[in-house]
Amino acid sequence: MSFTADIKDELARVAPNCSHCEKATLAALVRIEGTLFFSGKGKYRIEIATDVAGVARLIIKLLHGLYDLKTKLSIRRSVLHKTPNYLIEVPTQPSLEPALRDMGVLSDDGLEMGIKQSLVKKQCCAAAYLRGAFLGSGFISHPRGDFHFEITVESLELAQGLVALMEQKGIHARIMERRSNFMVYLKSGEAILEFLAYAGAHQGALAMENERVIKSVRNDVNRITNAEIANQAKSASASVDQIFAIRKVVEHHGMENLPPALQEFIKLRVSNPDATLKELGEYASPPLSKSAVYHRVRRIEQLAQEIE
Repeated sequence: MSFTADIKDELARVAPNCSHCEKATLAALVRIEGTLFFSGKGKYRIEIATDVAGVARLIIKLLHGLYDLKTKLSIRRSVLHKTPNYLIEVPTQPSLEPALRDMGVLSDDGLEMGIKQSLVKKQCCAAAYLRGAFLGSGFISHPRGDFHFEITVESLELAQGLVALMEQKGIHARIMERRSNFMVYLKSGEAILEFLAYAGAHQGALAMENERVIKSVRNDVNRITNAEIANQAKSASASVDQIFAIRKVVEHHGMENLPPALQEFIKLRVSNPDATLKELGEYASPPLSKSAVYHRVRRIEQLAQEIE
């Protein structure tokens, strides 16, 4: 299973906090994953599709338990992905239209484009609605890679409503129009963690946090390694420049004509071409500070520049 499927499977098993939470979850699922068919006054039917078995079971359970609606389940297999797809059909029946109005799918003016506010009055119900929205069309990338979270909806009003519900919890989401749909997305790992915890996917949040820690440690190790490699390259380049300067000075002045301090440095550098200035100072007798060694390097470089 993908990380998204794991999260949906966990969210589908979250127990409601109050008697209205299940209605909020079902309303979001029907709004986002449902297709509404109309064949005359009061004659509606809906189809809801999902590729997660736990979500299909939840939808059927809520349709039966909350509204006593008759349903039909068909299982289809995707030729492309080799995975099952569950189609839940709710045929035309007298109690369907009142149920659609109660869930905020229909209003007196026709289709409801935003979120029916009576469904999300309580914080637990707002979380339940967001849970249903993610169960419907949510996607979350595996935390081993780049962080990405999205919920795709068909209307701007619904997208704005989801963003407003997240904002109440301090989760800052954005909206992007993609083709004819609207994508509510999060890019921050911290924001995604907050959403998962708020919606009730605590095991998923824990798994993501573990991956975040591993990724952080790996990034720190890579950063330290890269810095060390860069320092070594810089040190090696400086060593080569110093040896060229030494050769020029010795050929021009003669080793015996140089001050003892410079002669000592030249012998140390030529004998230890890969050593740092600090290490050269430790090899000297008596030991020298790094600044003392650097002073001699500068003197050699000045003599080489004068020769040029």
